[in-house]
Amino acid sequence: MADDAQHGPDEEAVALIRGLLGQVRRLEIRARHLAEDMFAGSYRSVFKGAGIEFAEVRRYSPGDPISNIDWNVTARSGYPHVKQHADERQLTVLLAVDVSGSVEFGSLDRRKQDVAAEIAGLIAFSAIRNNDRVGLLMFSDAVEMFIPPEKGRRQGLRVIREMLHHRPQSRGTDIAEALEFVSRVLTRRAIVFLISDFHDEAYLRPMSVAARRHDLVAVRLIDPRERDLPAVGLLELIDAEDGTHLLVDTSSETYRLRLQAVLADRREEQRQEMTRRGVDLIDVPTDGTAIDPLARFFEQRRRRLR
Repeated sequence: MADDAQHGPDEEAVALIRGLLGQVRRLEIRARHLAEDMFAGSYRSVFKGAGIEFAEVRRYSPGDPISNIDWNVTARSGYPHVKQHADERQLTVLLAVDVSGSVEFGSLDRRKQDVAAEIAGLIAFSAIRNNDRVGLLMFSDAVEMFIPPEKGRRQGLRVIREMLHHRPQSRGTDIAEALEFVSRVLTRRAIVFLISDFHDEAYLRPMSVAARRHDLVAVRLIDPRERDLPAVGLLELIDAEDGTHLLVDTSSETYRLRLQAVLADRREEQRQEMTRRGVDLIDVPTDGTAIDPLARFFEQRRRRLR
């Protein structure tokens, strides 16, 4: 019995580690597959400039500009190939991810933080497949972790692993602090994906500064219950960040409609303020897949660049 008690915790720890590694592996496979099959060409056409110095020829991916096709190599190989230029391979991508208390919320089967991890994985492997550097910043009301941008599959795995396993030290949100940190540590222009539910205030000024220095893309996580509050009678709401309690009567249609209108107005105001500052906004609901909103973003941005 004593021997079993001694080895029990070790077996539990091994099982936990195996489970966590399985999570990382499943997300890696999914993210890498989607990045290769769906987003590689779109990613290049949206974020890659037309380089000056020729570097190599590679297989064509959907979304690559037709003007870049190397017809000689295509004719010899029987498969479409495109020319790649040296400066196309020198991009830096930073994933700035909100890990505050509010992103732990999920009214259905997926939490906001689960969706954030999926988005980060998709973008990370799209960048890595294009030989770009990718880094990770996780923040609450302070910067909790910063992984400097690097190249390679190992870096992509590290980003996913940290996203899935990180245990936040604080529950508050300070987007301004995160953006100011980005402006300090990234001295060269980068593509910054800011992934958050944006339940915060006073971040517009540092957002303007960051958007002037970098290509800033905001990814807003939205739970379906933030769009449509169900009629379930008296409901106690608890703020995931400051712990305050609020008792509301959801049986009142007037109240529900008023609350939905307030939240919708706030989202629209955020969208307008971001657009004014040159920040692209992608809304990703947690009751769907992250694939469709990202694909729409790539397509809309590609059209705009044309």
